[in-house]
Amino acid sequence: MTRFSAWSVFCNGLTGQKGWDRQWRDPEPKSGYEVVIVGGGIHGLATACYLARNHGITNIAVLEKGWIGGGNAGRNTTIVRSNYFRPGNREFYEHSLNLWENLSHELNYNVMFSQRSHVSLLHSPAAIDRAARGYNIMRLTGSDGELWSLDALKKNVPHLNYGEDARFPIFGAAVQRRAGTARHDAVAWGYARAADQAGVDIIQNCEVLGVTRDGGEIRSLETSRGTISGRKFGFAVAGNTSRLWQMAGLGALPIETHKLQAFVTEPLKPLLDQVVVFGVGGTHFYMSQSDKGGLVFGGDLDWYKSYAQRGSLPIVQDVAECAVSMMPCLGRIRLVRHWSGAVDMSMDGSFFMCKTPLDNLYLNGGWNYGGFKASPASGWYFADLIANNRPHETIANHDLKRFERGYHIDERGAGPDPKLHG
Repeated sequence: MTRFSAWSVFCNGLTGQKGWDRQWRDPEPKSGYEVVIVGGGIHGLATACYLARNHGITNIAVLEKGWIGGGNAGRNTTIVRSNYFRPGNREFYEHSLNLWENLSHELNYNVMFSQRSHVSLLHSPAAIDRAARGYNIMRLTGSDGELWSLDALKKNVPHLNYGEDARFPIFGAAVQRRAGTARHDAVAWGYARAADQAGVDIIQNCEVLGVTRDGGEIRSLETSRGTISGRKFGFAVAGNTSRLWQMAGLGALPIETHKLQAFVTEPLKPLLDQVVVFGVGGTHFYMSQSDKGGLVFGGDLDWYKSYAQRGSLPIVQDVAECAVSMMPCLGRIRLVRHWSGAVDMSMDGSFFMCKTPLDNLYLNGGWNYGGFKASPASGWYFADLIANNRPHETIANHDLKRFERGYHIDERGAGPDPKLHG
């Protein structure tokens, strides 16, 4: 397989781009593997990559029911940040951001990571006080964070609605400069390419239809491409976690599956050089500008529950209202498309990464709004868990029994809104 370099790009430009190899194989599944990972999104591919690179395990299959990049991996708003505060989350997401900063070089694939700052707007003196507490935690634990005054914010992001009669008056902002965005499908392709180079079999169009157990272990998976056995199994299947969990005969999980929509507008000239986020008065909104010029944004969950990859019109209206209220100059631009992904929402807004009641099954799920930004660290720690059969201390409390212990890793605003009548 060709290694990317300035020289290889130059040479292929002279030959009509005809010298590139296929980026990963399309092998037939073998009957058995040492590790079988269900889910060919970024989390599953990163896990396979780090199992090979960090632990020397290469007899791995990654099973994807569709195609690489066709699930949540390509259906998000591409935001990367580590401004989390709770123990376990703080260390995890900071490690993920550290991996992001060198990921293109590590994978020899341009994931288009752009550190353009994550700007959380603050709408009251109380919000400023709360942000100061959280961002001081970040600074004291080796990360970066700062507060911008209203004057500094106006200088850096001039097009926001700063009027005294604004629907959501702005008092300042909390900023993480190292945060930013990346290209979601490029991340998936980069990890797929790296895993394939290490000998991992990436099996596309391979849907799991059933789970065969022998007592307290999984023996094999029945798939649309035949029976696949393994010594260890990992679930990293985003919004379909509950489905796989029930196939394995394990009952219910403390998660809800919801649709989360994303949107993109027609291309504009450079307008927004940061990720801008706000949440106040029942609103939730985040926005950035892509390299092609389109504004990419999202907001609240879609409360019409479904596994479909499309959303409903009430959220379109809600998010558009947020966009215009925060940046009135967007009022006449056109939306060109919107889509949704099915996401697992845990009851405290934090993920699960742990061993399960079955001896050889490991769980990676419940990512809420944090799945994309977590991808590198998710693969790193999940690979460590599978290889060593025990959780790293960073993820030790991210298990299924933390609610029994009364231990909530609760990042405000990061989880679902559980309703008994939902």
